This record gives sequence, structure tokens and C-alpha cells, in this order.
Amino acid sequence: MRIVVLTGGIGGARFLKGVRAHARSINADVTAVVNVGDDVRMHGLQICPDLDSVMYTLSGAADPERGWGRVGETWVIKEELAQYGAEPTWFGLGDKDVATHLVRTTMLSAGYPLSQVTAALCERWQPGVTMLPATDDRLETHVVADVEGERKAIHFQEWWVRYRGKVPTHRFVFVGADAAKPAPGVLDAVAEADVVLIAPSNPVVSIAPVLAVQELKQAVADGPAPVVGVSPIIGGSPVRGMADTCLTTLGVEVSAAGVGRLYGPRAEGGLLDGWLVDTTDEGADVPGVNVRAVPLWMSDETATTAMVAAALNLAGV
Repeated sequence: MRIVVLTGGIGGARFLKGVRAHARSINADVTAVVNVGDDVRMHGLQICPDLDSVMYTLSGAADPERGWGRVGETWVIKEELAQYGAEPTWFGLGDKDVATHLVRTTMLSAGYPLSQVTAALCERWQPGVTMLPATDDRLETHVVADVEGERKAIHFQEWWVRYRGKVPTHRFVFVGADAAKPAPGVLDAVAEADVVLIAPSNPVVSIAPVLAVQELKQAVADGPAPVVGVSPIIGGSPVRGMADTCLTTLGVEVSAAGVGRLYGPRAEGGLLDGWLVDTTDEGADVPGVNVRAVPLWMSDETATTAMVAAALNLAGV
């Protein structure tokens, strides 16, 4: 069996641990198509937060308390940059993490595409799944917000890390999406998949940038594989992060049903054949989509693996 997962960062990475565990039990291959909308250049280094979150989490190197970055991280470089007054001061780079960014930036500067760079980094980390960026092209999530009395577009990282999303926010823009092409291997993975899963990642800033690559979205919508999504909203609240703020900005109901309707049924031009919601949200109405309620709290790998098994069962594979 071949499983493709559209995913973002921390929540998606934890979900992928369950996908990988279940895949091993049924001898399946897993390809993770990862959001790059969060990617940003800081202090001359190319930073790919979601790719790194997936890579570190699946390798066991992620900090379990913060949920991002490396376990046992130190911050000497951050402190030294602060002494220089080097901007941006609101974005910190851990010492271990800097090594990853240095290798990535060096390879990109030498002309290697992001997909090849990611494969090279994974040679060290051995995540146990095939990791592909959604695109090798520039695709950045920018946020139109009112900042210090001025309405302007700022990078998603500044909106979230610097302002914590607590500024009047009007819309999200995926810069470069019009020209972005799926990274090598992405379309083949979707075409050969037996099932496509949409991870319980933020639907607005983690999954939507992946789907903003139009050829990729069309391949999923038109492909032969059933598509099952997992709700990132439980009982009207996001499991973590700021999905509620993002959904409210779009005028979407902050609920499992609201996100399911946002993705929409494949039969009507959307994406979903099936939608997995938590037992708290049993009865969620997503017209045209087969909805099933199971426990969705990813409390440990066993619970997450059970979620994945339920998603595959809902897909009929």
C-alpha cells in the first residue's frame, strides 16, 4: 500500500508518527508532502520550519516540551546576535538547528533544489518516510494585518512569532503560488497512492499553502485515491496553535464541521471523500462527505496509530 499525507509542522509531524507506525504494521510506504509556506530567510540562512519539524520529530530529535526545534538545544548564537543588535531580534535560532540551516543554505546556493536538499538532510535523520516539499519554487505565506497603525503584508513568521497573531488580521496570501510547480516526485506519489490523508494541521496556514500549488491540488482532487482528512478542531477549539484565529479571519466556523466544509466534498469540486472527527464532535454535518467520529487526541503513538487505522478504514483501504 502507498499512503500520501499532506501535512504541516508540529501537529502533522505527530500525526505522521502514527502513520509510520501503522504503515510498518501493514508493510506500506509513506510519502509526506510538506508545507513550505512558513519558509523564510533569516540572518542569511534558509529556514524551513515545517520540513524540519517533521524531520526532527520522526527521528526522535525534536524537543517534546516546546514541540519544535531540537531536544537539548542551546542558544549561544542567538545571544551573540542579540549583543550585536542583529535584526530580527524576535526570531531565535538554536545552535544545533543552525547547522541544519547552514547545510541547507549552502546546498541551495550551490544550485540544488529544495527537494534534493531535503533528501540529503534526511540521509542523516532517517525519518522512515519519504519527505517531499510541496514545491521547490518560492511559496511564502504572507499575512495582511494592521501593524503599528499601518495595514501591510508581513511574512507569516513575523505575524506569528513576533506578534503571536494578536494584531487585526484581514487575509492570508500565498506569494508565488501562481507560478509554483509541484516538487519532483509529488505528482507521481499522488498518482500512485492508494489513499491520501490530510493531516490535522492548521487548514489555513499549513494545508492551504500545499493546496495553493494548483497542479498538486488538482492531482489530489482528480486522482484515483480516496482522500480522508482528520479534523484539527476538537470541541470547537484547535488542538494547538492558532487555527481558530486563522479560520475566523476567513469567516469559517471554528468547528470540525466548519473545517470539513472548507475542504469540501470531492463530488462537488472539493477534496474530501471522508472526514474524521473526534467523538466530541459526533454528528458534525459535512454534506457530501462520509463523516466518522473516533478519539482524535494524539496523546501517544498508540492513540495516533489507532486514528490512522480509522482513517484508512474510512477510506476503504
